[in-house]
Amino acid sequence: MPSRSNGLTAEMEAVRTLALVGAAAAGKSSLAEALLHKAGAIAACGSIERGSTVSDYDPLERRMLHSLNASLMHLTHGGTRIHLIDTPGGADFLGQSLPALEAVETAAIVINAATGIEPMTVRMMEYAASRHLARIIIVNKIDSQGVSLSGLLADIQATFGRECLPLNLPDGVGKQVVDCFFNRFGRSDFGPVEAAHRALVEQVVEVDAAFVDRYLEQGDVDPAELHAPLEQALREGHLIPVCFVSTRSGAGVAELLDVIVKLLPDPTEANPPNFIVGEGAEAKPMEARPDPSLHVLAHVFKVTVDPYVGKLGIFRVHQGTVLCDSQLYVGDGRKPFKVGHLFMLQGKDHVEVSHAVPGDIVAVAKVEEIQFDAVLHDAAEDNHVHLAPLAFPVPVHGLAVEPKRHGDEQRAWEILGKLVAEDPCLRLEHVIATNETVLYGLGELHLRIVLERLREVYRFEVQTRPPRIAYRETVTAPAAGHHRHKKQTGGAGQFGEVFLRIEPLARGAGFQFADEVRGGAIPGQFIPAVEKGVREVLMSGAIAGYPVVDVRVVVHDGKHHSVDSKDIAFATAGRKAFMAAIREARPVVLEPIVQIEIAVPEHSVGDVTSDLSSRRGLVTGTSALGGGTVTVGGQVPEAELANYQSRLNAMTSGQGRYTIALSHYEAVPPAVQQTLMSQYRVREDDQV
Repeated sequence: MPSRSNGLTAEMEAVRTLALVGAAAAGKSSLAEALLHKAGAIAACGSIERGSTVSDYDPLERRMLHSLNASLMHLTHGGTRIHLIDTPGGADFLGQSLPALEAVETAAIVINAATGIEPMTVRMMEYAASRHLARIIIVNKIDSQGVSLSGLLADIQATFGRECLPLNLPDGVGKQVVDCFFNRFGRSDFGPVEAAHRALVEQVVEVDAAFVDRYLEQGDVDPAELHAPLEQALREGHLIPVCFVSTRSGAGVAELLDVIVKLLPDPTEANPPNFIVGEGAEAKPMEARPDPSLHVLAHVFKVTVDPYVGKLGIFRVHQGTVLCDSQLYVGDGRKPFKVGHLFMLQGKDHVEVSHAVPGDIVAVAKVEEIQFDAVLHDAAEDNHVHLAPLAFPVPVHGLAVEPKRHGDEQRAWEILGKLVAEDPCLRLEHVIATNETVLYGLGELHLRIVLERLREVYRFEVQTRPPRIAYRETVTAPAAGHHRHKKQTGGAGQFGEVFLRIEPLARGAGFQFADEVRGGAIPGQFIPAVEKGVREVLMSGAIAGYPVVDVRVVVHDGKHHSVDSKDIAFATAGRKAFMAAIREARPVVLEPIVQIEIAVPEHSVGDVTSDLSSRRGLVTGTSALGGGTVTVGGQVPEAELANYQSRLNAMTSGQGRYTIALSHYEAVPPAVQQTLMSQYRVREDDQV
């Protein structure tokens, strides 16, 4: 009788995992639907237009007719369990697409035959290669009118390399496909399949010297013997298979299922995941072995938070077997949680299962400790194990948000925090310099969808506006200021007189206050009140309403009254004396200058550098990243970057991405300063 361990190993070897990635409108959701239907997992194919697909079940997705979230499905074909992850194709939703690559052995890059290779196609190929995944290219919509499939295959090979070879070819003008790997003879729309078969076999045997000798001697090798070298070629990126399908007619769908089962890697055949143990510079690589008998290692690659259902943690098992009633730790947490129910997801439906082996993608509900990118384990010694982090795009497109109802600030922070927990490309920050809560995302559409979810799912309304620029004020010359505050109201009066001088400090030096009063002209107990008045101006500004920085204030003289002098009098005198001095010290408004790094295709460099210069920016250099991508470095005023991602998308066909970091402050041009001062005067007049 076979042991349970042997049974679990056999079950693991009959698991395949694929992430469907690529550009928007490539047909990924329709392909998932066709695969589910062909395998008998659903009775009929749903429709994106009717909002009835398994993967696009979110109301926002149905309304927009586009995937916005990574969606999980599973099916069984030929005794093999296949996990599918359908991902959105928009650049604004990479926070959903990229984590899917952490959960699979194979990235299936879907290309629309009518539109060809698009920027997101290239990006996802690069991301999959960087994670050492097996890659397969699926050309969809092969029955589209007027397409040249042979021309598209040539474009694929020119863009991604000659290792992109067809496993099957369209036949009957895209009405069916014919196998090229197991089938040596026959015809296709491209002509005889023998040349394609020979190219495939030669590419595979190149990784194994023994097969090379046999091939040279015999002129061919039985493809049934090539499973091991084929898996090696897929692991090493020496072969990137190309398959042709039409989800509309169903051509190639059954053949694709066979390819997934017979040729794509199981968990034991793929490159191991990039686990590390330790922190920072002390971290070392660690191998997770796809063995169901070992202790558990699993990675949480997706978290959803539903206001009614609660938190759902979705994870891929890499090692060991997760059972109902298993006790699992979350990262370095000291208290384990009990797996009460274990689910495989079928779109929005939760299918309860008894266990999960390496390769399986499952979920647990209502475990508050679970968070994105956490490692689940059942051994205390694994509390410092992590998966090497993905290089996510940095969210730089910001919106200041505040609740419509006063007093809801804490609730707004909590709800926005839940949305941020679901998306690694969202960031929430309270900006002290402007006293704003700012939500950062990858673009305008990204944030618009987040705010719609906030309104529709959580029934919470917020007001938004572009984030304020953290301008500053300073002085550029020494000056003196004086004010006498005298107020008589019938009883005890107020009196305080202050003489002070100011001088500019080096940029970034901050604020200095000095007391050089001699002879008790201002008694010592009132000096703190003078400083308080000065600091009020530091916070509120003098000419445009922005904080004052990099200035030294020296109080050197004044007068007091033995009865009427009070703290409030000297605070008022200090504030107004400082304001008077600033106006005489050639004040300027400073603006934040950011260091910007822009990654763009080579052909867009000229447009991007010209545009940066038009934004008062300075280009500091360019460097080649490889793969036809160039990094443009520069400095630019932060105020000039409003809606920059939209402009960058237009210049680079959606391929451009950028990051920023504060560099320094510089004086704004005179015209900008005049505008800011005028706006400040208007605000002051409105408050009077």
